[in-house]
Parts: sequence; C-alpha cells; structure tokens
Amino acid sequence: MLKSITPEDAARLLREGGATLVDVREPDEHARERIPEAQNLPLSKLEEAELALHGGRPVLFHCRSGARTQGNAARLAAKAGLAEAYVVEGGLEAWKRAGLPVAEDRRQPLELMRQVQIAAGSLVLLGMVLGTAVAPAFYALSAFVGAGLVFAGVTGTCGMARLLRLMPWNRAAAARSAAA
Repeated sequence: MLKSITPEDAARLLREGGATLVDVREPDEHARERIPEAQNLPLSKLEEAELALHGGRPVLFHCRSGARTQGNAARLAAKAGLAEAYVVEGGLEAWKRAGLPVAEDRRQPLELMRQVQIAAGSLVLLGMVLGTAVAPAFYALSAFVGAGLVFAGVTGTCGMARLLRLMPWNRAAAARSAAA
C-alpha cells in the first residue's frame, strides 16, 4: 500500500529534486489545471503506460481530491515497483489550499465528466419543466437520461460522453493535446 504525504512535504521533495510527481487524472483534467511539475499518467491508461522513474527517487501520485489515488493505491504501488511511493493527501485541491503553485489554462474546455453532468442535469430539468408546463409526455426525456446514466454506470460506457467528445470545442482541445 502507499503511504500518504502532505502537499507541503511533497512540494519540499520536488524542490529538492528528490521525487517524481504523477497526476493520475485524465488528460482533459490535467490540461485545464495541474501542478506544473506533474507527469500525466491517467488511471485509464495505467497498465499500458510506462512510468519514467529516475534513479529510484520517490514517486508522488495525486488526483483532484485524493479519492482516486487512495482507491487505486494497490495498482499505483505496483506501477511504482521498487520505488518509494506516496499519495499526496487531498490531491490537487489540498495542494491549492496550501498555497502551492498550480498552472491553469482556462482556454481548455471543462473536463468531459463535468460536461456530462451539466448536460444530463440540464436535460433532466428540462424534461421536468416541460412535463409540468407543456405535456406529461416530456417526462420521458428525464427518464431517458436517467436510464442512460444507469447504463453508463453499469457498463462503464457513456454515450453522452462519446457524443460530447465529438463536439468542436473538445475536438480542438484533443488536437492541441496530441500536437504537444
């Protein structure tokens, strides 16, 4: 299992050049807001990715809140191999609360899952309003979105995320990431 490290101690290790920082969030999350020194190694690509470890230095894993890193601690420890490895307590949010530097690019679109949440919530609300104000048949829109969310949770396949990924603002961001 991985030990925890405070953001302040993690920053100290990084300043001293004694650690490798790894962001396990998805590339769209990393592109919008990140710790400047962090390598991006998304959990969804963990098995097939190579982790560039340097001379046995400790590896510091982080996500947005710390929940993903804690929930995948065994997988991350296996990826770190023999290197000493830690989870940054509280992730990026705790890093920011500690007043440590964060690079932001507000030109990047919102993270895909946040876009899904906004779109799904808006459609459910629209279905409820139209069902009440216009005709009860519009409640079916809310039911359809709810069924889609259940399907996404059960199968791990989200049709709305696939559709949103095709939107021009997300395609442009993906093209910029691929070129970098």
